[in-house]
Amino acid sequence: MTDTDTPTAPPSPPEPQGALSTPAPPNQQVKAAQPPAPATSAPEAPWTVLCVDDEPGILSALKRVLRAEDCKVLQANGGAEALQLLEQHPVDVVVSDMRMPGMDGAALLAEVRKRWPETARILLTGYADMNATIAAINNGQIYRYIHKPWDETELRLTVRQAAEHQLLQRDRARLQALTAAQNEELRVLNTGLEERVQARTADLEKANDQLRRNYLTSIRIFSNLLELRSGVLAGHGKRAAGLARKVANAMDLTSEETQDVFVGGLLHDIGFMALPDFILAKPVGKLTAAEMVQYQRHPVLGAQSFMALDEHQAVAALIRAHHERFDGTGFPDKLQGTQIPMGARILAIASTYDDLTHGHLTGMPLTEAEARTILQRGRGTQFDPEVLDVFLHVTQEVKPKPVRIDSFTPENLQPGMALAKDLLSKEGVLLLSAGHSLSAEMISRIRKYEKSEGLSLLLDIRMPN
Repeated sequence: MTDTDTPTAPPSPPEPQGALSTPAPPNQQVKAAQPPAPATSAPEAPWTVLCVDDEPGILSALKRVLRAEDCKVLQANGGAEALQLLEQHPVDVVVSDMRMPGMDGAALLAEVRKRWPETARILLTGYADMNATIAAINNGQIYRYIHKPWDETELRLTVRQAAEHQLLQRDRARLQALTAAQNEELRVLNTGLEERVQARTADLEKANDQLRRNYLTSIRIFSNLLELRSGVLAGHGKRAAGLARKVANAMDLTSEETQDVFVGGLLHDIGFMALPDFILAKPVGKLTAAEMVQYQRHPVLGAQSFMALDEHQAVAALIRAHHERFDGTGFPDKLQGTQIPMGARILAIASTYDDLTHGHLTGMPLTEAEARTILQRGRGTQFDPEVLDVFLHVTQEVKPKPVRIDSFTPENLQPGMALAKDLLSKEGVLLLSAGHSLSAEMISRIRKYEKSEGLSLLLDIRMPN
């Protein structure tokens, strides 16, 4: 590892966990010996992370950052020691440096994938390690790679998402096993069949719905990480995804297709993570020819990041094709007409409209009327005429009904209240979307968040007329 790989953030005591994160486990202090009590067990950390680096200073920095997640952290100074620890301890996430003597990060994560495929794999890498990073993606099918020096918030969120993804996978397997056991029980008992099926189906539907909500929440959190990269990206994915979902619903796409369009909208610019900052800072219309070549790689890079996710290849296809043109002159594959996936044709219009109204293309935001006029000029050349007609119809300005909005401090919030505006962190990251209905538990998290961050929050709430 070179000196440039060393994180630049100075050591500091861990900050209290944000109030909107997963609740911490019970107090883990060691108690004095007492007579054993029946049916009790020692509390455990929610997940285990193995950090691998040949420099003790980097391992200490990683442990300090992850201490805020209240997870169990194991440390190894190389690939061989890491494999020994994996044989001895169950591990949810492996965070490995790329450059290490002997077995490098790519080789280690490939071996982890082969022997412990259920363990999430994250690679720490410098900008100079792109070829090695690509090898790690192809051979190790890593969950994510993070550039060094890392951002502490990004690192914690990435590790938490990876761990929660593994927990969701295990929960899914548990539910599948439970379904199989219940079906066998129903076959054997054959009494009260209808009532049992209805009750258990309701339980499964509730659990599956919870999994779906958790999945979409994880996607939204990951989309928020894109906003941390550049101010240009702030809110673009969420706005484009919302517009695209409206069009998909109006065109009677299936629920699965509509969800793919929404997720694709949130993450369609994920390839920007691999582009230099100076390109992201420029409006597209002001890029040089050489910069445009790099810019036009982002749909390909974005789609490649989904390579290891078997169930999301449809989303990857939408991300790759969202800059294709209906006349076949787009990029990267010059697809034409119906060769372009329907979801990508929808995203192309929704993303362009948001770019026009926020100045991403020319540097000057256009009015909605001006943006609609430009979209109509691309009818049949840049955009699918049928999809464009639906988009223009569903985005027609409709006078909203007057809504009374009052402001409340967290202490005065009540369950059932709905946010009138997005709740953003002081860094500008979306925490809760407008329209979110507040539960008692969520209100408690908001109050803890306000206290831990030293803020004085004032939330806008929709009030009944």
